[in-house]
Amino acid sequence: MPTSLEPKSNQLLAALPAAEWQRIAPQLEPVEMPLGHVLYESGRTMSYVYFPVDAIVSLLYVMENGASAEIAVAGREGIVGISLFMGSESTPSRAVVQSAGRGFRMRAQAIKDEFERAGPVMHLLLRYTQALITQMAQTAVCNRHHTLDQQLCRWLLLSLDRLQGNELVMTQELIANMLGVRREGVTEGALKLQRVGLIRYSRGRIAVLDRPGLEQRTCECYAVVKKEYDRLLPETLAT
Repeated sequence: MPTSLEPKSNQLLAALPAAEWQRIAPQLEPVEMPLGHVLYESGRTMSYVYFPVDAIVSLLYVMENGASAEIAVAGREGIVGISLFMGSESTPSRAVVQSAGRGFRMRAQAIKDEFERAGPVMHLLLRYTQALITQMAQTAVCNRHHTLDQQLCRWLLLSLDRLQGNELVMTQELIANMLGVRREGVTEGALKLQRVGLIRYSRGRIAVLDRPGLEQRTCECYAVVKKEYDRLLPETLAT
C-alpha cells in the first residue's frame, strides 16, 4: 500500500474535531478496493465500516433470484456500512466497488463505541446517514419515473462528485447491474451520450467531456441529492 494514502482525503474523516480524530486515527487500517470487490454481502454479518479515499462503492439491493439494482453510491464523502452503528449487524444490501481505488476500514466494535459516546462523531454520522437515505429515496423515484438516459446522467454525475478526475473505469455488466437494466441498454445509452459529445465511452472506460451538458440532460434527482448532501454535511464535504 503506498505510504501517500492519507485518511483525511476521506472528507468525513477530515471533518472530525481534533480530539475525535486523535482517538480514531490509530484504529484506521488502509485497504485496497479493486473493481468489483464485494465489501459485504446481503444478510451477512459485517465486520468493518469503510471510508473510501479514491474508490466508489455501489450499494445494491439484491432480490431472491439474484437480480440487483443500485440504491446509492458512496465515495470519499462518506462511509460504507451504516447498519453497524444504526443498530444492526447486517443489511439486505450488497456493497460492491464500482470504481477501483483505496480507502480505510475500521472494526465494527470500534465504530459502535464511537457512536455510543453520543458526541460529535455520532452527530456527523447521523447527518451523513440522512443524506444517504435521501439519495436512496431519490434513486427509487428516478428508477420508476425517469428514462434510462436521465438515470445514466444522474449516475455519472453522482460518481464524478466522488472522484477527483473525470474518468470512470468499470465493466458494462457492472453498470447494468447497478441500473437494473440489460447490458444492451447501457451500451445504447452510453453511445447516445457519446454521439452528442457529452462522454467518451470505450471498453469499460467512461470519460466525461461536458459536465454542464450532463447536468442539463439529467432529471432533477441529481440536484435534489447534491443539495441535501451540501445542506447536511460540513463545508469540507461539499462536492
